[in-house]
Amino acid sequence: MNKIITCISIEGKKFFRSKVPLITMLALSLVPFVGGFFMFVLKDPSLAQNLGFISAKAHIMGTADWPSYFGLLAQAVAIGGLVVFGFITSWIFGREYSDRTIKDLLALPISRNIIVLSKFAVAVLWSLILSIIVLVLGFIVGKVVDIPGWSSDIMIRGIFIFTICSILTILLSTPVAFFASVGRGYLSPLGFMVFTIVLAQMVALTGYGQFFPWSIPALASGAAGDEAIIEGMSIMIVLITSVFGLGGTMIWWRYADQNQ
Repeated sequence: MNKIITCISIEGKKFFRSKVPLITMLALSLVPFVGGFFMFVLKDPSLAQNLGFISAKAHIMGTADWPSYFGLLAQAVAIGGLVVFGFITSWIFGREYSDRTIKDLLALPISRNIIVLSKFAVAVLWSLILSIIVLVLGFIVGKVVDIPGWSSDIMIRGIFIFTICSILTILLSTPVAFFASVGRGYLSPLGFMVFTIVLAQMVALTGYGQFFPWSIPALASGAAGDEAIIEGMSIMIVLITSVFGLGGTMIWWRYADQNQ
């Protein structure tokens, strides 16, 4: 237990001394402000036109209310989170190869499973913190914009959907770690993320998104329609994918020195 706590502490220091936490926080922090801007425009399109925010010819669709705003936040973390959370994971695992510290790390008298779990712990922890930051900023921006339609029931459901989308998206980061390890750097995991995001859109359009792991968070956010789609089978598919990503990464690190 002491070893894994020590490893998490070391991985945390390496991570938070880099610029990745700041970059990812700034990237996701834009989400509630962009969502608030859309709500402001939808609340009063004529005022937005007078202020020069939109053109007179712009066609505005949608409604300005808290359910729509929560939906925007959930969709942003479900789609944008695939990139941001994946980038966090790819950096944590890929940097060991790009900085040429992998051999020193593997030579340490510590179980490689502990090293892998420690890296995942830091990635998950920061991803969760980012999700909380987005949600808190979302509440603040929503109150400042004075979005109508607030109620405790809407708040509870909005937080629930947002939380589910965040967790599902974070779970899908484990395969990114596997590709970062196998590819020995950042290029392979970044290519994998782009491929899965594009494929997720294509599969969702065919109507089989509930069976493709990377389409499921967006479906859970309600991006495909008015109602969020959360099915037990879809959640199980994401969990299985996450377990395979975790297991594959641990197996690769177990035999990594045989592939140097």
